Amino acid sequence: MFGDMMGMMGKLKEAQKKVEETKERLNTVLIDEASSDNKLKVTITANRTLKSITIDDELLQDKEMLEDYLILTLNKAIEKATSVNESEIAAVAKEGMPNIPGMDMFK
Repeated sequence: MFGDMMGMMGKLKEAQKKVEETKERLNTVLIDEASSDNKLKVTITANRTLKSITIDDELLQDKEMLEDYLILTLNKAIEKATSVNESEIAAVAKEGMPNIPGMDMFK
C-alpha cells in the first residue's frame, strides 16, 4: 500500500511538471483574430497575453467605433485562447493522473 502511495505521488509530481511545461509552451502558441472586415487584427498567446494589435486608419477617426471593435475582437481572441489553453492543460493533466479507484475525474 505504501509503495502504491509513493508511486502515485511520483506520478502526480510528474503530471504537475508536465502541466507547468505545457503552460510555458502555450506562451509560444499564437492566436490571430480579426474583425469581420479586417479593420482590426489582434494576436494573443494561448495563455491570453496580448502580442500585437493592428488598427486600420479609418478606425482611428472614430473613438467609439474603435472601442467597439477592440472589445469584440479581443473577446473573440480570448475565447479561442481560453479554449486552446483549457484543452491542452486538461489533456496533459489527464495523461499524467494516476489511476485512483473512484477518482475518475477526467472521463
